[in-house]
Parts: sequence; C-alpha cells; structure tokens
Amino acid sequence: MSITINIYYSGTNGSARKFADEMISGGIVDAIRSESGNLRYEYFYPIDDTETVLLIDSWENQEAIDRHHESTMMKQITGLRKKYKLHMRAERFRREEIPLPDAVFIE
Repeated sequence: MSITINIYYSGTNGSARKFADEMISGGIVDAIRSESGNLRYEYFYPIDDTETVLLIDSWENQEAIDRHHESTMMKQITGLRKKYKLHMRAERFRREEIPLPDAVFIE
C-alpha cells in the first residue's frame, strides 16, 4: 500500500520557492525520483500563500521511505532547508480505492 506525504515548506521573502528551485536545478529532485520505490515527487504553489511550497512525495511502502531517509540526498535537503530557514508541516496518507458513492463525481 503506497504512502503519500504532503510536506508544506514555509519561509519568508520567497525562500520556499527558492528552495524548490534549487532542489530542481541542483538535480536533487531527479535523483529522488529515480530512487527505488519513489512514485511521485512534485512541488506545487498554493494560490493563497506565496510563502509556502507544497511537496507531494509518494512511496511504494515504508521501507522505501526509510531507504530514502538514509540517503545522501536527505543531508542535501536538510542543508537547503537550513539555508533557506524553512519551517515544515507534514501530513501522511495511505492509498485506498475511491468508494463507488464518491466515484460517480469523478469524470
């Protein structure tokens, strides 16, 4: 059962977006996407909060997340979070099929 983690990075003066830009331009995002067990690693910008970036991070299972947390990329990510003085908030979800009563609303 896959696991998705929504991570909200918040800062000031555009620092969260600069963090995401450096994650992408530095090749860290591509490296994470190529890790075994990674299903999704994408950044989004909330319309109503210009100082926050949302990361949707999905993995096949907890073992894949644990391997990622032990990777050298985590040290790079931690360094960039400190560089940009970001605060984090996280939400964790497990995948389930959409029940039939809800599926009728999806086109």
